[in-house]
Amino acid sequence: AKTPAERMADARRQIELATEEAFSKGVTSFQDAGVNFDTVALYKQVAGEGQLGIRLWVMVRDTNEHLRERLAAEKVVGMADHHLTVAAIKVTADGALGSRGAWMLEPYTDSPGSTGLNTTPMANIEEAAAIAMDTGTQIGIHAIGDRANREVLNVYEAAFKAHPDQSDLRWRIEHAQHLSASDIPRFGQLGVIASMQGIHCTSDAPYVLARLGPARAEEGAYVWQKLMKSGAIISNGTDTPVERIDPIANYYATVTRKAKDGSVFYGDQKMSREEALKSYTWNAAYAAKEETLKGSLAIGKLADIAVLSQNILTVPDEALPETKVTRTIVGGK
Repeated sequence: AKTPAERMADARRQIELATEEAFSKGVTSFQDAGVNFDTVALYKQVAGEGQLGIRLWVMVRDTNEHLRERLAAEKVVGMADHHLTVAAIKVTADGALGSRGAWMLEPYTDSPGSTGLNTTPMANIEEAAAIAMDTGTQIGIHAIGDRANREVLNVYEAAFKAHPDQSDLRWRIEHAQHLSASDIPRFGQLGVIASMQGIHCTSDAPYVLARLGPARAEEGAYVWQKLMKSGAIISNGTDTPVERIDPIANYYATVTRKAKDGSVFYGDQKMSREEALKSYTWNAAYAAKEETLKGSLAIGKLADIAVLSQNILTVPDEALPETKVTRTIVGGK
């Protein structure tokens, strides 16, 4: 068995390696979607020593009891020259589509006996939302199926109505992959961030039609244009380690919706080059309440810059995957 010192050295090495991997791909800020308070303590230690190279925005995933006891005291915003923020809660409402775990309103087309599953009781999710409200933190809830998204939107709407004095909360739904038509406008109306991953659309495409059938897939699967047109802000990312961290592959998926076999998954929902770039930069910063610091090149903001080998706004679609990150700059270094 390893000694505590050896385990600590391993953990710190993991942070170093993850940072190197992110920087090599041009990622200067990373939104960590769920760690416990032990990991928060480690991040704070490394950041406090000036050793946290990447900027981390962290969601805490722990029991409601622990969150009640500790979140307010552990919350930190912009620590170590904006390298660490811990100011959000993470909860999981359902499973994934591939395993038919996403919680659906209607049964799976290829498994008529199942509508997926709710993985955290809704009463617990309501309590987590109350903790977020009480501690002034954001909350990000994993919801993939249309039923899970509706249930989470209902919880958020009730919380907002109960606290009319609170505004600009920027609560998030992580993935928001499959929506019922009637729920699509609610993101914009409620100010809920759709934290989506462009590459999931093309990775999942081969089995979305089997799971949902064409009518549901067209109505509500990865409906980026429908969401944006109704006023929602979509924050893009890769969901690593489910997908690789590479933003270029994700950007390509976002602007083409082209699967590995060359088929295009409902191309009317793809983003323009500019929309995709903004979703990955300014929108992601906005989704973390950091848009005054990050997300665009402007005087007074952090000099966090990825330099690319070609102009991803103008090169042909087929050339996009060849884009390389030639330099990554964080805080001007």
